[in-house]
Amino acid sequence: MSKKFYKKSKRESFFSKFINLVLTLAVACAISSQVCTAANNNLRIAQVSDAHFSTFEKNTSYKFLESSAALLDDVIFQINTSGAYDFVVFTGDLVNKPKESELKSFIKHTSKLIYPWYAIDGNHDIAIDGPLTKAAFREILHNSNKQIPSNSNYYAFSPKKGFRVICLDSIIDTRITTNGEVPEKQLNWLQDELDKHKKDIIIICIHVPVEEPYSSPDHNLLNESEVKKILKTHKNPVIVLQGHYHTTKVKQDGNILYVSTPSLVTYPNSFRVVNINSNKKKVIVDVFLKETGLKDIQTRSKLRLLNSSLTYGEEKDRNATYEMKKYKE
Repeated sequence: MSKKFYKKSKRESFFSKFINLVLTLAVACAISSQVCTAANNNLRIAQVSDAHFSTFEKNTSYKFLESSAALLDDVIFQINTSGAYDFVVFTGDLVNKPKESELKSFIKHTSKLIYPWYAIDGNHDIAIDGPLTKAAFREILHNSNKQIPSNSNYYAFSPKKGFRVICLDSIIDTRITTNGEVPEKQLNWLQDELDKHKKDIIIICIHVPVEEPYSSPDHNLLNESEVKKILKTHKNPVIVLQGHYHTTKVKQDGNILYVSTPSLVTYPNSFRVVNINSNKKKVIVDVFLKETGLKDIQTRSKLRLLNSSLTYGEEKDRNATYEMKKYKE
């Protein structure tokens, strides 16, 4: 090979490497820009409902209580190792028995989460005549997690610009019942929150569903029509994350999306990942069902149900994409 040809090849090789480097950097910058843009317009939530955590109870006909701690730890592991979340929310029935010791034990597990987490009460969390009152419930949570307020069981926060999360208290503590209700004072507060955040996408977190996944007169929200009426005054999309019924269901009503999430201790022993992407004209909501990695427990849990298809839902209830329009004043 001549020296002239060798030098030319060397120059071409250097030039090719230089061009490849420039192109690689350009692509990396473009991807980085898209990721940052997506992150600013995107909200990723993990919803865990009806954990029914217990340190001492035996399994019931449909609740795998003996494995509640293992199922909770599996969910926490999945969340911590499956990419970034803006926050995690527990939508009620954190424990199966309303005991202070049980709630404190539950918190020892949730404190392992690497993302911000919030919680609301369920009917199993509150004792009418026992020590775990609503005040005690929120005080214990607040002492371990300062992001949860100590002065109210319903509260709101903004995890990111353009999004407002409203956590409602639907639990009746004046009598023994599995029905729920949002009192008038709280309804007025909810309306005020919506009025203050007209341009935001709203995420409602509630235990007793605003929209029943199936009919159950002894479990439903007694004033659901009033709550719905208020939610419909909000022009921009509203995503409602709800529990209580231990079932997998998603229903869209115009600009409101109702997401019912099953229980950790009842088949399919799962939690939700909800991804909300806000564009100029519309909002895309991707809903996923994340099943436990403890397959032996899940199989045995399924055997305890006469109608496992009801709690598992259809594919559109488990993994689907929903689109809602944004409102421009």
